[in-house]
Parts: sequence; C-alpha cells; structure tokens
Amino acid sequence: MTKAEEIFSAVPKTHNCAQAVAAGAGRDDLVTALATCGGGRAPCGLCGALHAALAMTPAEHHEKVKADFAAATGATTCREIKSATRTPCIKCVATGAILVEQYRGE
Repeated sequence: MTKAEEIFSAVPKTHNCAQAVAAGAGRDDLVTALATCGGGRAPCGLCGALHAALAMTPAEHHEKVKADFAAATGATTCREIKSATRTPCIKCVATGAILVEQYRGE
C-alpha cells in the first residue's frame, strides 16, 4: 500500500483523493490548494488523483501520465471512472501516487 493510499483511507478522513496523492508524495505545500479537487471537482472534471499527479510532474510528461492513468483506471474524469468503469477511488489514488513517483524525476 502506498503512503497516499494510507492517507486516503485513514479514519477519520482528512484528505480527499487529490490531497492524499500530494501528501503521499511529500508535497504538503499542495494539500490546501487541492482541498476543492476531490469528488469530481478538479478542473475539467478530472479525477482529483490524476489532477494532483499532473501538478507534481513535468509538463512534458502530462500526456503520458494521462494515458497511463486511463489505462489503469479506465478513464481520466471522475464521472467516467465512477459511472462507467466503477474503479474504486483508492485505486485512483494508488495509480496517481505511482505515476508521480514514475514521472516526477525524469
């Protein structure tokens, strides 16, 4: 289990999906800014976990991050993920965290 998954699933709940990905990556500076990006409220309807991953990876990797995220979760928007693919949020958080680790240092 990734640190982001641990944070996301903690009780009581203190972080949404976007905040959990950021905090799991050690980016506590982004947690407050991402407070409104969970539950389908990230820009353009993106999954919050993907939005956070994009915020922490270089722009030149964004298309690859989006493609890899969609391959793992079935979509990039929260609405599609929840309604069409029914991928659990915890998997989105794990995927976002993995992609941050994979692409932020390249």
